[in-house]
Amino acid sequence: MEKQTILQGFEWYLPADGTHWKILAEKAEELRHFGINAIWMPPAYKGSEGANDVGYGTYDLYDLGEFDQKGSVKTKYGTKDEYLSSIAALKKAGLKIYADIVFDHFMGADETEIVSAVSYHFDDRTKPTSGEEEIEAWTKFTFPGRQGKYNEYQWTWKNFSGVDYDAREKDHAIFNFADKGWEPKVDDENGNFDYLMGCNLDMENPETVEQLDKWGKWYQELTGVDGYRLDAVKHIRFDLFVDWILHRREEKDSDLFVVGEYWSDELEKLQEYLDSSGNLISLFDVPLHFNLFQAASTMGNFDMRQIFAGTLIETRPDWAVTFVDNHDTQQGQSLESWVEGWFKLQAYSLILLRNEGTPVIFWGDLYGTENAEAVGEGLNALIKLREELIFGSQADYFDDPDVIGWTCTGDFDQKDSGMAVIMTNAGGGEKEMTVSAIHEGETFVDLLGNNEAKITLDENGQGTFPVNDGQVSVYVNEKMAQKIRG
Repeated sequence: MEKQTILQGFEWYLPADGTHWKILAEKAEELRHFGINAIWMPPAYKGSEGANDVGYGTYDLYDLGEFDQKGSVKTKYGTKDEYLSSIAALKKAGLKIYADIVFDHFMGADETEIVSAVSYHFDDRTKPTSGEEEIEAWTKFTFPGRQGKYNEYQWTWKNFSGVDYDAREKDHAIFNFADKGWEPKVDDENGNFDYLMGCNLDMENPETVEQLDKWGKWYQELTGVDGYRLDAVKHIRFDLFVDWILHRREEKDSDLFVVGEYWSDELEKLQEYLDSSGNLISLFDVPLHFNLFQAASTMGNFDMRQIFAGTLIETRPDWAVTFVDNHDTQQGQSLESWVEGWFKLQAYSLILLRNEGTPVIFWGDLYGTENAEAVGEGLNALIKLREELIFGSQADYFDDPDVIGWTCTGDFDQKDSGMAVIMTNAGGGEKEMTVSAIHEGETFVDLLGNNEAKITLDENGQGTFPVNDGQVSVYVNEKMAQKIRG
């Protein structure tokens, strides 16, 4: 079975020049050559900031860069036709397409409405700060540029449960409409984290759920995507997506890969969500990201034996989608927790070269950003090795606070297989590890070129593998290393 390797196909600071869909199409063959076989594309519909919107300020789900709305026809990434052409090119190259879905909120309403509301504390949404009073809220979405094409429904305050601004009094607060209350089955941060931003969708309103389902049917039929990345699921009723996903599966007549973004390092909360969503949705392994961040930023004081402690990889590996960084953890973003460059290859080895989890590579790490350089050829080598090598059984040597390692036996039928990985977040060292007796007498070298040692395995497939200070070495058969390096 082919191992999945996903690319997050964007970063926050891409130029707002409407060329990204074309760039992805042009890179389709290159990405597949690298060893990437799936891509998570950014939100494709018009946001409230028009051509400058990264895609998370949802305005019109049906405008994929087709209508003159919010100051532009194009989205940040291009036009609808360019989007569909990009999908076609990526699919032709052999990549699966995962779409980014933002169902938590709408932004950039076209008109205001007078609504009865109660305000709440920003840091405790269980405590009201006012009685019921009338406010003027930007909550009516008429989509004048689209004029009813594809769908004539107009959204009003009845589709939402709250906003954070009263236009009449120019007052910023967390306002809950009428007697709706907040959805109880959400994350309990700030008392209740139903409300995040903009016009918060009311998932108890049958029309809201119906319209999201209608859009999903339209969108999947139009694009033919193979799965979804769900934004901000901790703020949305935990079981909301169950029917939505089942309907998309029925329409496509196949399984869909679905991953949710639940931004929390509390493992129990992630496990609760997996259970509540019927095990239909995988989750990003946020606790693992923070372990990687800590290992990279604590001057060698992180105990590497605990790198997988308290993570989804440790407890629910089949539902763990692993990553090193993403658009939210970039420098300058609200969730900034950037894994420092010196530790990137260690981090990517931990997610790409193991049997557990589904790894995601960040666009900025592959191609660089305005604030950070690309990881370089080492990352490309890890991606290609993941594609080429049958890992086989896996043995961990997590027996030192600084230097850890693991081996994969490879496969008897795959010539030149087998692997030994050793890394440190502090001083270097060496570790005696067994790959497999099927590799007796073979010579293993460091694919990354960080160490020049040549290790000849004994009759048990065992060798002593060294690693230099603050580095990772990935030892493979000499012929496999030559194949990967080209």
